[in-house]
Amino acid sequence: MSVSDPHLLALLRAIRLRQSAPDAAAAGEADTAAALSEIARNQTARKKKEAQVAEQADAGTPPYFSKHRAAEEDTPRGGSAGLLWRGDPSAVMGRANLRNARSAIPPIGGITPSGPTTPVPPIPALEGVRPPEPPGTDFPPQLPPRSFPSRRPRTSGPVRRAAGRDGMDPADDAALRDIQRNLSTSITFAGGVEDVAERLWNALHQAQPALLSSLPGTAPTQRADLARALTWLVHHLADPPAVVSGCARLGAVLAECGLQWNRLQLVGAALAEATRAGMPPGSWRQDFDQAWRWAWQHTYEWIVHGGTLVAYQPTIWDVEVVSHEQRREDLAVIGLRSLLPMPFRPGQFARFEVPEIPGVWRPYSLAGAPHRDEYIELHVRAKSETGVSGTLVHHTRRGARLRMTRAEGDMGLPDSRGILMIAGDTGVAPMKAMLAELAARGDTRQTVLLWSVRDQTELYDIDALTELAARVPGATVIPVVAEEPSGPYMSGPITDAVTTYGDWSRYEIYLAGPPQMLAKTTAALLRLGVKPDQMHYDPPE
Repeated sequence: MSVSDPHLLALLRAIRLRQSAPDAAAAGEADTAAALSEIARNQTARKKKEAQVAEQADAGTPPYFSKHRAAEEDTPRGGSAGLLWRGDPSAVMGRANLRNARSAIPPIGGITPSGPTTPVPPIPALEGVRPPEPPGTDFPPQLPPRSFPSRRPRTSGPVRRAAGRDGMDPADDAALRDIQRNLSTSITFAGGVEDVAERLWNALHQAQPALLSSLPGTAPTQRADLARALTWLVHHLADPPAVVSGCARLGAVLAECGLQWNRLQLVGAALAEATRAGMPPGSWRQDFDQAWRWAWQHTYEWIVHGGTLVAYQPTIWDVEVVSHEQRREDLAVIGLRSLLPMPFRPGQFARFEVPEIPGVWRPYSLAGAPHRDEYIELHVRAKSETGVSGTLVHHTRRGARLRMTRAEGDMGLPDSRGILMIAGDTGVAPMKAMLAELAARGDTRQTVLLWSVRDQTELYDIDALTELAARVPGATVIPVVAEEPSGPYMSGPITDAVTTYGDWSRYEIYLAGPPQMLAKTTAALLRLGVKPDQMHYDPPE
């Protein structure tokens, strides 16, 4: 049934009015008769127009104009082709009443009687009145009810989860434990982890000497690092998240050391060989060989992955406090050991964070020999018991853990020229690192350290500095005490000592200390003819 046909709508309206209002029967009959008469009249007019179109086609009139002319004639002269009832179905209103109420109810389409009317397109005529269809066919048939999967009823028992750890299959956990057992057993048969690490270091030193030379430390410290690494790997192999995290951090550290990844490709085979070489004849098994090669392949992948992250995030080292000496009430010398290789040049500094104040980093110069061992020394003076410095001096004890960033600073030992070091207060820490490096190298060049302090009690590290200078043939340590009594040491301001000890134009000069001391000393050196590019210091923060 077409709901856009005005004639059928008129019939439906008449039937609806007849059912809802008995006194509207006459109006319904009039509507019905009018609708039927319009249907018959339209059919006769349509047949007549079809005949005219055929005659015009035979006479040569274009069909386009004849079609639109016929459409114009189909449109009633008095207005639109029909009206829809928009009121209450129970109201009594026939065609005559609609004609009288035309000013009150506008036609459909938003056209107001007083405004301009938009032409209504022609409505095609009906071919004939269709008999009423059986009940129930006026609307589309109902769709079959949709079936949804039944929801599993809740049970009061606990939900069972997979037995594997971190989403792994239980069979994978069992395989990891088997590999872990083979690694541990093979190390035991090979004489222990220290013997395996020593043979591994010897093999790498012979096959890849550049690999070991890029890492800090001497041969004994590197062997100890390898032994700790093997122990850690065997203990954590059955815990994949720990292996991934640890290898990624190691990769970041190796990248900071400048290690090239292709030098690590032979480590797996060297591991298997270092283990096999320590076993009695006939005790080496194929599953031992496969376990070592498999373990190294996966370890190598995560090490390289961690190394690639250095370009996107800062590298952080965990360090352990191995000594804490309160040299003065407000000053402490703190010994640290890095848990992973820590590369730095003598004279550089790093930023440290204490657990008590997370997110706050403070710079401190690094005293120690980076190419000798993993020992790092901090000289910290605190004005109060709060803050990072106050925590390090007054509240940090042996065994505590700190975090540090990569080393920074442009200070470093020159290749061949003489060296003048000028330090004030705890600025002697980077100078101590350079002295230790000269002692480790056996360097014989002329080196002078001027250490400026306020009084003799501030010479908190004079014994260690004197011992280091004794191991460097051309080194001299000269304390300069500003206030009397100066005892056996030189007295007066540091600028007087700089001008007293001759010509420094052929020396590389390194300065560290309070900002006021740096400003006065650099000005004095410029007056002595020292060029600015000969002076090296890190800007104070």
